[in-house]
Amino acid sequence: MNCHPRIPYTPTYVVCDRGYASHKFREYLWGRGVHPVIPPGKNDPEVACPKWSYRHRHLVENLWARLKEWRAVATRYKKTAASFLSVILIAATADYIKT
Repeated sequence: MNCHPRIPYTPTYVVCDRGYASHKFREYLWGRGVHPVIPPGKNDPEVACPKWSYRHRHLVENLWARLKEWRAVATRYKKTAASFLSVILIAATADYIKT
C-alpha cells in the first residue's frame, strides 16, 4: 500500500523532528507500513525511535541549508517540478564539487 500516489514505493522509515511527535501521526504512518523515526516531545513518554537513523537527520538538514544559499532553491523561483528539480541537482552538484 503506497502512502501517496506519486511515491512509487512505500518508504521504510519517515524521519521527522519533534514537531510531528503525536500519537495520531505515528499511528497514521504505522497503518501504512512505515516506521516513524520521531523522537518524543519533552513531556511525552518514551517511544521506539532508532537513534542511528535520527542521528543522521542533521546531514539532510545541513544539505538543505546549503542548497537554500541558491536563490532559485530558497524562493522556488523555478515553478515547474522539472525545472525546480534541475536547479536542486545543479546546486547539489556544485556543493559536492566545492567540498
